[in-house]
Amino acid sequence: MENVEVFNSEGKGRGLKATREFWAGDVIFAEPAYAAVVFDNLTHCVCHSCFKRQEKLQRCGQCKFAHYCDRTCQKDSWLNHKHECAAIKKLGKVPNDNIRLAARILWRIDREGGGLTEGCLVSVDDLQNHIDDFDSEEKNGLMEDVQTFLEYWPSPSNQYGMQYISHIFGVISCNGFTLSDQRGLQAVGVGIFPNLCLVNHNCWPNCTVIFNNGKIELRSLGKINKGEELSVSYVDFLNLSEERRKQLKKQYYFDCTCEYCTKGTKDDLLLAAKDGENKPAENVVKEVMQFSKSTLEKVDKARAEGAYHEVVKLCRECLKRQEPVLADTNIYMLQILSIASEVLSYLQMFEEAAENAKKMVDGYLKIYHPNNAQLGMAIMRAGVTHWHAGLIEVGHGMICKAFAVLLITHGPTHPITKDLESMRAQTEMELRMFQENEFVYYKMREAALSNKPFQVMEEPNNEAAPNIFHKKP
Repeated sequence: MENVEVFNSEGKGRGLKATREFWAGDVIFAEPAYAAVVFDNLTHCVCHSCFKRQEKLQRCGQCKFAHYCDRTCQKDSWLNHKHECAAIKKLGKVPNDNIRLAARILWRIDREGGGLTEGCLVSVDDLQNHIDDFDSEEKNGLMEDVQTFLEYWPSPSNQYGMQYISHIFGVISCNGFTLSDQRGLQAVGVGIFPNLCLVNHNCWPNCTVIFNNGKIELRSLGKINKGEELSVSYVDFLNLSEERRKQLKKQYYFDCTCEYCTKGTKDDLLLAAKDGENKPAENVVKEVMQFSKSTLEKVDKARAEGAYHEVVKLCRECLKRQEPVLADTNIYMLQILSIASEVLSYLQMFEEAAENAKKMVDGYLKIYHPNNAQLGMAIMRAGVTHWHAGLIEVGHGMICKAFAVLLITHGPTHPITKDLESMRAQTEMELRMFQENEFVYYKMREAALSNKPFQVMEEPNNEAAPNIFHKKP
């Protein structure tokens, strides 16, 4: 792999560094999965070969488990599925995605051996498993998976010892990469990408990773000099440094020593209160933050129950308490604004949703790296919400800004970037119409909406932003 080389990163073990200069949006490398599987709850609606979501999929006639877009996807997947197909038929049930992924890894090792394979800088055997760092609950879960795996693993295949099988499960636990659907909006599976596993974490990284057309792409977020270490963020930056460090220690077994964690950079913004003449007292700020935490717990419960009008009521009450006290970058205000804008959009209350989305984006822009993928997606959703609300000037501006970010983080060939490009062209045309004659624009918009079937936006989900690496709960 000519663009990168392995080196010993101080305090982090091995890492990757650039062997040449890169600029924002450059693809440093693309890597197909060593092995990958669809999540248990999506096996019937996601293709087991290309990982695209489809309404109608063709089912494997033998095991009745695997689903494919068409014959081409089924044929492409047969090398990986044929042993799985026989094992599922023999066992009489389908094991969980961790066990299916472990089996696919070992079947590939059967075919190719455990050493370096073509295009890989590191072998699966040499990836870290962190089993020694597992707590008792994790070790018990590991043993349960190993026992189930032994029932699933067919006797004619090569037999492996408990220690090696445990190593594979440990590798999956620490290095499993979350795969998204074709538009990058939902996590649909998990895979192992050995080269990506060598890229170390930084809370303010110089690279991002996306899944595009069956491969992961490591993309540069800005200028990277020759010899500079490549990094990605394993967790969402939108959290206090202490919370990020706890999450990284719990999920990935290391202490983050990046500058943003050691100095607590941007923590002041994430906990900020209003400033100036009407600066609130410290006890008032503390009280409002506690109220916000309590509200978020109630909101989670209401969302889980599908009580979206209750969610809106809770968010409105919380925002009424927050707005005179907390700054626009405060993490608790940003969380409430995000939930409110999403749920209000779902309920077709677009004007209020747009107002909340605008405040949320204004806060995000002061927190996130300017080329952060989650920032780009948030600006895109806010732009679409403004467009739905008839606020075409702001909507078009946000869609253009989101397009600029996603060109870097996702690239021009990614489906979500193509969708955004179409939206940009459409909103540009509508903006010209609006600027020529506002009255005619709104009349035409009203007529277009009245002739269009009522569309319900996608139901809000209660999932946090996915981490790069998948950690089994």
